[in-house]
Amino acid sequence: MTTISTATRVLDHGDRGLQAVLLDMDGTLVDTEDFWWQAEASLFAELGHRLDEADRAHVVGGPMTRVMEYLVARTGADISPADLGVLVNERFVELLAGGVPLMPGAERLLNTLDAHGIPAALVSASHRHVIDIVLRSLGPEHFAFSIGGDEVARTKPFPDPYLEAARRLGAEPARCVVVEDTPTGVRAGEAAGCQVIAVPSVAPIEPAPGRLVVSSLEQVDLDLLRSLVTARV
Repeated sequence: MTTISTATRVLDHGDRGLQAVLLDMDGTLVDTEDFWWQAEASLFAELGHRLDEADRAHVVGGPMTRVMEYLVARTGADISPADLGVLVNERFVELLAGGVPLMPGAERLLNTLDAHGIPAALVSASHRHVIDIVLRSLGPEHFAFSIGGDEVARTKPFPDPYLEAARRLGAEPARCVVVEDTPTGVRAGEAAGCQVIAVPSVAPIEPAPGRLVVSSLEQVDLDLLRSLVTARV
């Protein structure tokens, strides 16, 4: 796991305050879900198989290993999941070469957290080399550190990445807010014991206890983040 800055410990916000915000990357802060889908769909077209929207809904936000296994099993393509994963990553990186668009409200949210001294960590199912490319567009200075899907024993939907982020920040999971765009990521944040804000990108996400669903990051401000933790702990 790569440390992005030296500010890896939470500030003292009192006994019941917000300690940290843990942010997903693809589809949450940056508009890359279409890039992943283009990479997967174009490669399968070259292999003679057509992926449809049902496939897209199934794979969005999923860890690479599970996604590749599903796509190979679904299509019967003559390629191993491991080899397919290499090709998809290479195609995805090619698509990133022109820059990565930020989601509406992402820059404002990151600047707000900076201005108020609220630590933020980037917690992604993408692998380290992809995160490092995307950070050029996001700005690494906004994050205490980042965690990739290839840097934990179990990635999303398991809670491990978010538990590790809270541990490294010295924060209580219940005093962290996770921001996610997929059902897989939401399950990971909830399993870690964090308050979760869901901003659905491709797959729908239903409201549930301990989970707030909003339509855009533009609706997420510091008052909202603080209120979610205050109401819970």
